[in-house]
Amino acid sequence: MTTLDMGPIGVALEVSEDDSYLDAAIEIEKLGYSAIWVAGGQLTTLDPLAKLVRATMAIPVAPAIIQLGSYTPDDVIDLYAGLEATHPGRLLVGLGGPQAPRPLRALNEFLDRLDASDPPVPAHRRILAALGPRKLALARDRSAGAVPLLVTPAYTAHARHLLGPDSTLVIDQMVVLDTNPESARETARGPLRFLLGGVGGYPENARRMGFTDDDISTLSDPLVDALVAWGNTDTIKARVNEHLRAGADQVVLSVLHQHDQPGPLAVARQLTP
Repeated sequence: MTTLDMGPIGVALEVSEDDSYLDAAIEIEKLGYSAIWVAGGQLTTLDPLAKLVRATMAIPVAPAIIQLGSYTPDDVIDLYAGLEATHPGRLLVGLGGPQAPRPLRALNEFLDRLDASDPPVPAHRRILAALGPRKLALARDRSAGAVPLLVTPAYTAHARHLLGPDSTLVIDQMVVLDTNPESARETARGPLRFLLGGVGGYPENARRMGFTDDDISTLSDPLVDALVAWGNTDTIKARVNEHLRAGADQVVLSVLHQHDQPGPLAVARQLTP
């Protein structure tokens, strides 16, 4: 597949019922970011993706990720065809899962449906959530590339080697803009507790990256610090640059926050590329 020309830094936005995220998207595009991503877990419908495309001018919009257990191929086909007719080239279809037996078979069958649709959702306009070697190979062979989450720069270099030079590698990097170790790690441990508690291949991939079962079960400080970039803007920029030097085409800032910690738009303003 041809590597997508997406630019180095994207921002993940939080969807809200009042559509205020659309104003944030408009500002993020003006700030010069390369893509807008939406967490798939927030997508009770696919409508926010279409709204984001229509609200902005040219920035790519992508879900990270559409869960195959929640949406059918026809749902994805209809969304893509509708936006291609009015805003061609704006939607990148991020796909992942399903959390079910024989997930690779189910994912291949889903991709077969996208290939066979009229018009098709082409491989170069879709990207797969992938961590392990078999998923990375599938992402390389049947999509534009891969979107790993909860990974280190060393993993990024390994994934680039497995994907080869012609696939797109987008790293979803969780960040907390907070220099207080206690509060920053407390915020980071929220999603880590859920994801490393048994979701998909995250615990297994953590072990592949060298973390122990004790690190995973206790969410040790070294594990938190390796998987979530927290601190001031320079610290976060340094982690982004580590991934880029290791072979990432783009790093997505997935901002974690609670209490008075800044949210996605506030962080985007401070980390303007």
